[in-house]
Amino acid sequence: MLAFAIHKPHVNLNKKLAFLSSFHYYMGSKFLLKPTTSTIPTPLPLLPSSNKQQYRTFKRLSPVFCSSKPNSKFNRSLLTQTNGLPFSPLAAPVYGLDPEVKKSKLEILRVKLAEVGIELDHFAPGQYNALTCPMCKGGGSKEKSFSLFISADGGNASWNCFRAKCGWNGGTKPFAGSKSTYGTSLKLSKVKEIREITEQSLELEPLCDELVCYFKERLISAETLARNQVMQKGYGDRGQVAIAFTYRRNGVLVSCKYRDINKRFWQEKDTKKVFYGLDDIKGADEIIIVEGEMDKLAMEEAGFRNCVSVPDGAPPSVSPKELPPNQEDTKYQYLWNCKEYLDKVSRIILATDGDPPGQALAEELARRLGRERCWRVKWPKKNTDEHFKDANEVLMFSGPLALRDIIENAELYPIRGLFHFSDYFPEIDAYYNRTLGYEFGASTGWTALNEIYNVMPGELTLVTGVPNSGKSEWIDALLCNLNESVGWKFALCSMENNVRQHARKLLEKHMKKPFFDARYGESAERMSAEELEEGKQWLSDTFYLIRCEDDALPNIKWVLDLARAAVLRHGVRGLVIDPYNELDHQRPPNMTETEYVSQMLTLIKRFAQHHACHVWLVAHPRQLQNWTGQPPNLYDISGSAHFVNKCDNGIVIHRNRNPNAGPIDQVQVLVRKVRNKVVGTIGDAFLSYNRVTGEFMNVDKSTGSDNQGVKPLRR
Repeated sequence: MLAFAIHKPHVNLNKKLAFLSSFHYYMGSKFLLKPTTSTIPTPLPLLPSSNKQQYRTFKRLSPVFCSSKPNSKFNRSLLTQTNGLPFSPLAAPVYGLDPEVKKSKLEILRVKLAEVGIELDHFAPGQYNALTCPMCKGGGSKEKSFSLFISADGGNASWNCFRAKCGWNGGTKPFAGSKSTYGTSLKLSKVKEIREITEQSLELEPLCDELVCYFKERLISAETLARNQVMQKGYGDRGQVAIAFTYRRNGVLVSCKYRDINKRFWQEKDTKKVFYGLDDIKGADEIIIVEGEMDKLAMEEAGFRNCVSVPDGAPPSVSPKELPPNQEDTKYQYLWNCKEYLDKVSRIILATDGDPPGQALAEELARRLGRERCWRVKWPKKNTDEHFKDANEVLMFSGPLALRDIIENAELYPIRGLFHFSDYFPEIDAYYNRTLGYEFGASTGWTALNEIYNVMPGELTLVTGVPNSGKSEWIDALLCNLNESVGWKFALCSMENNVRQHARKLLEKHMKKPFFDARYGESAERMSAEELEEGKQWLSDTFYLIRCEDDALPNIKWVLDLARAAVLRHGVRGLVIDPYNELDHQRPPNMTETEYVSQMLTLIKRFAQHHACHVWLVAHPRQLQNWTGQPPNLYDISGSAHFVNKCDNGIVIHRNRNPNAGPIDQVQVLVRKVRNKVVGTIGDAFLSYNRVTGEFMNVDKSTGSDNQGVKPLRR
């Protein structure tokens, strides 16, 4: 792509700037712009002291083809083009900038800076220029705290105001791209000039008797009106009168807001945005912020003069966006205009209206002022169906003492993640009175095991054991017991089971009959077709499968996202992840396995607690050297000690393999960790495994025999 410049004399500076901004400099290995010696007269703008048009010479920039292979086919095709511009192959790039181009770039910069309010009579490129800030005007002292730097070649300009209450900064280039702050600065600079007003210029008058009576009906005295300099103004062709709330700063009128009898509001345009009653909080340590001028006056009747009102009302909702920079926060610019008043305040009571917009305003103010120093007011009930809306309504219906009591009992503004125990007193009372449910956990269905382990919603149970010990079978039996006794539903993420085999195991435990008429069933009666249909309906109502149907391995986030959907959509109360080893555990190169396991278990525990869902996580032990048949320890789990440290309950399932040591069908449940002593303790329990139906049954401690034919005990 080539750029050609065609020059014609013009008298318009804007056209000249547009012409200059059309240049394209190609700094790669193919195309460059080379200055030629052709002289073309181009106009300069008219000087203020002359009406004559000045001309100067300008060197034309012509495209030049550069290549290390000047005889290539591509080069020859370009050289044969008859476009009237000579091409000459070069071996090296062309550097340098025409002084006239530099001068033109500086002229463009001057124009752009003027558009954002930075006016320059004289400036020195390559040096820092001390000026008066166009945004803050140097404050009361008119100090020259604004630093402007223009590069020596005129290629860019940057600026910064060093006044702490301003801090405006930005930058631009002659041909500003997307990274330039010129557009933002231009938008900021378009703020209209602040208009100075007086009572005389606005034609304000003292309140008439009718308006004084109107305020008296709202329990606002004439003394309060006089102290706050509430006035009136005539408007319209019919001699209507509006209430004029005068906004003052250091006693000087800076803005005015009007309200008519129809509760229509309007303000003077192009005036300074500040709080109403700003002078009343000067030097105050505690202040109250309300939503309207009437509420500010009502607060004074209750004895609170350290109160201000926002000038612009409330937003419809809380903005989901991040807070903008101070200079771009136009909706709440009054906060930043009053920053020196607010910086000294340690306690801010937000007494905005009780409707949704009022609560949204409180949140927006708290976001900007700092939640840690904010309190909020909760308006009491007006009657059985309604709450009071604002301060003036409380004053009118309940009097100044009631309003004072509400303000004095303002509560801390909530901070996400920071709570007080009092926030949980209702829940603690319900826990004490056992009205929450499952205070002692849900019964496992086995008498011996209930003494040491019960299932508490929101906890994480870690289950381990050597291969073929019956970990998965025991969990399936536990889920069947829980469904029968308390009606829980479950999400199953069982990577080692295919669906049909897992369904068979669950159906056999539920129906207490073998699925097949096969050798393992011995002489037991096989479940009938009718029982199968009944069992299928039970499966559909009780279990929800989390399965990855492609070749990709699921990770823990994927599993928990689906489990969350199962909780919200189907009311699931338990999740089984069997086993942990089958998940995808890719981690960043700089993260150790210990760190990864810790983060993963944190995610699982947060899910369990947030959704009151019990999670069983099956994890295999590492390869045991010289294993003698003894149960493994929780610390034998492959991966990290965090498995033991972070789980709420730790269980080892162990099956006897030595006929000389006891019955082969005996299963030992070793509870090796219980965080909550209310639901269990460390200990061992023994169950008998029925190979035909997959059931686990209680063992009679006195005889050592299993209670055949007895259903699992329920609580």
